[in-house]
Amino acid sequence: MHTAKYTVVYFFFMTRITEQPSHYRHLEKMSLEELTANINNEDKKVAVAIEKALPQLNILIKTIVEKLSAGGRMFYLGAGSGGRLSALDALELPTTYGIDKGKINVILAGGLDRLIEAPEEKEDEADAGWLALLEHKISPKDIVVGISASGTTPFVLGALQQCKANNITAGCIVSNPDSPIAAVAAIPVEVITGPEFVTGSTRMKCGTAQKMIFDMISTTTMIRLGRVEDNSMVNVLLINNKITDRAVKIFMEKAAIGNYEKAKVILLKHGSVKKALDAMKNR
Repeated sequence: MHTAKYTVVYFFFMTRITEQPSHYRHLEKMSLEELTANINNEDKKVAVAIEKALPQLNILIKTIVEKLSAGGRMFYLGAGSGGRLSALDALELPTTYGIDKGKINVILAGGLDRLIEAPEEKEDEADAGWLALLEHKISPKDIVVGISASGTTPFVLGALQQCKANNITAGCIVSNPDSPIAAVAAIPVEVITGPEFVTGSTRMKCGTAQKMIFDMISTTTMIRLGRVEDNSMVNVLLINNKITDRAVKIFMEKAAIGNYEKAKVILLKHGSVKKALDAMKNR
């Protein structure tokens, strides 16, 4: 695979809607009630913007499912709020759905170990994202999803350019039209949420859209991979009392067991609702 450093090319002719002035002026003069009502009105636009992007998002999710089903891995790759939100989504998946750690991964500018420090300057390192992917032995079996509200983040753009050069499927989630990251991604998802309430503060509507999209990607993918039955987390790991109690109740319903303690004993013996149900079917 190519490891040489390269030059990141920016498309300066693109329209950065995310940086356009807020539709609201003199925020400091608004009452608390006006502020929350106006922010809420802006947030209402997010679901509509995502709806318009669903066709491309569905293609991305289908490709993710295909890659994971064939033994590949998925990598979120991002910086700033979007990268951190992807980390929060990915870290819950092994517990919620019982998937192996390492199946869904996050490459964050500055490293996951510095997540709460938010080292924003690291997003300008154009070769760092690709080098991090190489450390994970990235291959054409895998899929990378770049995250960038602006669509220009060098950390993401540089990595996706190298993915393209090395025949590695890459998608992206961006919030500006006609961005360089969308241009280089095989499966671009453009969610145009418009100017932010506070001009340029993409942790707001862009961040909300990213969180909603991550929920869609991970939940839909896990369902399609068979990690959910009916509407239940049958593969949830029994890591604490709250989750164990939830799992016991799921097991009681699906196995038609009326005794809580009996169901709990069986569940703990097998380690998950799915395994306990399979054991009962095979008796």
